Amino acid sequence: MVERVREALDRFPAERQQQVELVFTAHSIPLAMAQTSAYEVQLREATRLVAERAGVRSYQLAYQSRSGAPHVPWLEPDILDLLDSLHANGKDDVIVCPIGFISDHLEVLFDLDEEGAEHAAGLGMTYVRAGTVGTHPRFVAMIRELIEERTMENPICLALGSRTPDDDNCREHCCQLSRKP
Repeated sequence: MVERVREALDRFPAERQQQVELVFTAHSIPLAMAQTSAYEVQLREATRLVAERAGVRSYQLAYQSRSGAPHVPWLEPDILDLLDSLHANGKDDVIVCPIGFISDHLEVLFDLDEEGAEHAAGLGMTYVRAGTVGTHPRFVAMIRELIEERTMENPICLALGSRTPDDDNCREHCCQLSRKP
């Protein structure tokens, strides 16, 4: 993801790169589900790590692909609402990085490349979408390493640092909607 963000940043003139706002996106989920999982915490940590390693100071997390009943609250801000807010606050250059998606599928291509790009253009913003990791060789190698780690009797955990493979696994039923007693 760091390489994808840097590639997107290079599409801006050098003198404007420090003013670019980096917006990470992920699929929105109902608030009730978010409150019973580590989804937001993990996304915020991932965005911090990518922005830091890419050398980007100003970044935010937004959500996309909201669905379901309108009365059910979901994670916000929506990417289009955040673009409005950025524009209102004088930001003209934005990189959108779909950190919650590993490939260019419908929700990335339509929500970001169509709706997001069109909305930003209507606001007069320069909008660049960072690529997904897809089949990037380093991403594919990481997946292979994770699989190898999980099949070892005493995992080395290179991809997870000093943690054991089970430290970050969800507890049973962590992503279910909370039930009121």
